[in-house]
Amino acid sequence: MGIYMERFWFIFLLFGAATMGSMANAALPDLEFSLHKNGPTNIEHATGGPTLLVIGGIQGDEPGGFTAASLLVTHYKITVGQVWVVPNLNFESIIKRSRGVYGDMNRKFSKLKQTDPEFETVQKIKQIITSPDVDIILNLHDGSGFYNEEYIDALHNPRRWGQSLIIDQAKIEMPSIGVSGIGISGTENTEAELGQFSHLEQLGRQVVAQVNASIPQTLHQYRLKNTHTALGDKEMEKTLTYFAINHAKPAFGVEASKHFLTHKRAYYHLLVLEAFMNKIGIKFERKFNLAEADIKKAMYDKLQLAFYNKKIVLDVANARKRLNYVPLKKNADIAYISGNPLVAVVSKNNRFNVRYGNRNLTSLKPSYFEYDDSLADIKISVDGNIKSISLGSMVDVQQDFNVHSIAGYRVNVIGFTRKGIRDESNQTIKLKSIRSRYSVDKQSKIFRVEIYQGKKYCGMILVRFNKLKQTT
Repeated sequence: MGIYMERFWFIFLLFGAATMGSMANAALPDLEFSLHKNGPTNIEHATGGPTLLVIGGIQGDEPGGFTAASLLVTHYKITVGQVWVVPNLNFESIIKRSRGVYGDMNRKFSKLKQTDPEFETVQKIKQIITSPDVDIILNLHDGSGFYNEEYIDALHNPRRWGQSLIIDQAKIEMPSIGVSGIGISGTENTEAELGQFSHLEQLGRQVVAQVNASIPQTLHQYRLKNTHTALGDKEMEKTLTYFAINHAKPAFGVEASKHFLTHKRAYYHLLVLEAFMNKIGIKFERKFNLAEADIKKAMYDKLQLAFYNKKIVLDVANARKRLNYVPLKKNADIAYISGNPLVAVVSKNNRFNVRYGNRNLTSLKPSYFEYDDSLADIKISVDGNIKSISLGSMVDVQQDFNVHSIAGYRVNVIGFTRKGIRDESNQTIKLKSIRSRYSVDKQSKIFRVEIYQGKKYCGMILVRFNKLKQTT
C-alpha cells in the first residue's frame, strides 16, 4: 500500500501501542511506500510538460538509488511538468538492509501469488505506473562494477551493471491517443513527442551523452545497456521496467556503481535524472550545488523527528548512539513525523531505533507519561533577549539561556543539575553548566528542555549552542 502526499515535507506513521514499563505489545510499523507529487499545482502552470515517475528502493540494499530519489522529494522544486517520486518502494527491505526480505521485488511484476507478502505493494505500484498521467518511468538501482560492451577486466565487462542506463528493447509501440494528453509544448501530445519517449534507445543515447559530458573519468562514464528482454531473458521479463513497456509506458533502469560510496552513487543518479528532465522538457530548481560534497551535506539536513504533534522534537542527523528517558505517551500508539521519506522508527529490545534508510541514527529508551496539552509556548531569555518560544521549536543560543518560571509547571533541562533545585526555571544556564553526555548530538551542542505539570508531560524545546561569530 502507498501513502500519498501532494507536496511532501513530513511523513506521518502510526504503529502499535506500547504500555508503560513494557514494550511487549509494540509492533513494527507498516512500512508502506510513499508517493510524492512534485510540480506546479495551480491550473495556469500545471498544464505544461510531461510527468516523470521516479522509483527508488525496489531492492533494499541499493542506497544510492533511494537516496537520490529522496533528494528529489526534499530538495527539488519542479516548475514545469510533474515529477512523481516513490523513494522507498520496498521500505521494509530498506530499513532491514536487505535486497528483499520476501525475495527480490523486482522479479514480481510478471506473475505473483496473492499470498505473497508484497502482493498489495506490487499491485499499488502497478496502478501508479499505468496511471494515464504518467509519461515516462525511471527505476533507480545500484549495480555491481562497471558495465562495458567489451571485456576489460573483472570489474569492467558486459556482465556488470554499474554506470549503465538499461532498456529492455530499442523501441515500444505507443497508443494512438496521448498517454497524458499533454505534451512538452503544453498542448495535446503530438505523435512526434510520443515518438521521442517511445524510442528508448534514441532517448537513452541522448541522455548518456549529456551525462558523460560531466564525467571526465572514461571508465566511470555511463553506457546504454539493451537487455533485449523479449528475446528470451526470463529474469528480465519479471521486472518493473518490462511490465511498464508492455503497458505502453517508456521505462528505463538507471544503475550507479556499487564501487562508490552512497553520496557519490546519488550524485551519478542525479546527473542522469537531471539529464532526463532536461531532455523531456521538465524544468526544476535545486537547493544545493550538484557536487559530491554538497550532496553528502544535503543527505543529512532534513532529519528532524517529532512525536505526538511536536510534543517531542529531535534533530537526529548527528544524534548520539543512544538517547535515554525520552518521554513517550503512556498507553498510546506511537505517532511521529519526519522531514525525510527514508526515516522510520522501529521497536527493538525495549528501545525504539531511528532508521534512515539502511543506517541506524540513534536508539531511544522511553519513559512513559500522561500528557498535558494546556501549554503552547514558554518565555525564555536567550543571551539577554526575552523571547516567546513555541513548544516543539529549536532555539539558537550563543552564551546562555534562562527559562522563565510558569506557575504550576516545572522545567527540566536534561543534563543540568543544581543542588536543592527541582524546578530549573529562572536559572541562567551556559553550555559548561550542562553535562555533555546528555546532549542530543555527538558534538554536545543540542540539549532538551522539558516542561511538566505535576507528573504530566507538556512538551519540550531544543536549545542549540552556537559559537559567537567574530566580527571585523
